[in-house]
Amino acid sequence: MIDRTHQLPIGRQCQLLKLARSTVYYQPVPVSSETLALMRRVDELHLQYPFAGARMLRDVLRGEGHGVGRRHVATLMRRMGITAVYRKPRTSHRHPAHRIYPYLLRQLTITRPNHVWAADITYIPMQRGFVYLCAILDWASRRVLAWRLSNTLTTDFCVEAVREAITRYGCPEIFNTDQGCQFTSQEFTGLLTAHGIQISMDGTGRWRDNVFVERLWRSLKYEEVYLHAYETVTKAQQGLGRYLTFYNQTRPHRALDGRTPDRVYFDNLPARHTAA
Repeated sequence: MIDRTHQLPIGRQCQLLKLARSTVYYQPVPVSSETLALMRRVDELHLQYPFAGARMLRDVLRGEGHGVGRRHVATLMRRMGITAVYRKPRTSHRHPAHRIYPYLLRQLTITRPNHVWAADITYIPMQRGFVYLCAILDWASRRVLAWRLSNTLTTDFCVEAVREAITRYGCPEIFNTDQGCQFTSQEFTGLLTAHGIQISMDGTGRWRDNVFVERLWRSLKYEEVYLHAYETVTKAQQGLGRYLTFYNQTRPHRALDGRTPDRVYFDNLPARHTAA
């Protein structure tokens, strides 16, 4: 929008565009190595204690020797997209366009592939910086159907993952997510309704409603992410790709009687899909 080579002064361009001049001259400052290490530790603690808020995490971190305050911990949690799991008071109203759908999986028996899919987003630390991972999971087989990385918490990379999963495997009957703004957006829910998919959303503060994706995150981080310091987004893409292939094709799953997600998914597909 701002043309630095134009004869019109930059100050006048900012005035016409109603932009602060400071935004034009601002140079982004990389996150320090100390902050990145602290963010990784917060992520590890959140996996162990999902109920812990900024105050509890501050106390745990101080016990480990980190001189950090509650507000700094809260800032890092917001940056990482992490929130403590507890019932919160209804202090604000959501945007009218962001409809919240009921949870459809309670007392539902899910035994076949493509009956229910689930999606979630998690924070992935790197050597310098971090990215976010969105994955689409088949509930019955625990198979990861599609995934995408992004350096921002936007909706587009979630939509791309869903489109890939639908293109490759067809449509599920039900799609379950949490109430994150990426999943309640019109762009995301509109894609699902356009394909005739029923939308299910977790209750507020109920991480167990999407527990299989939470278990995937734990396995992914302790078996892959925390063992490697990805230097670039490309390295992260390659490392996560290798692990998720291993997770689908090779890693035995105790909940599946030692079988792999691939085996359970493809062995139990309806005939109309296997014949295609």
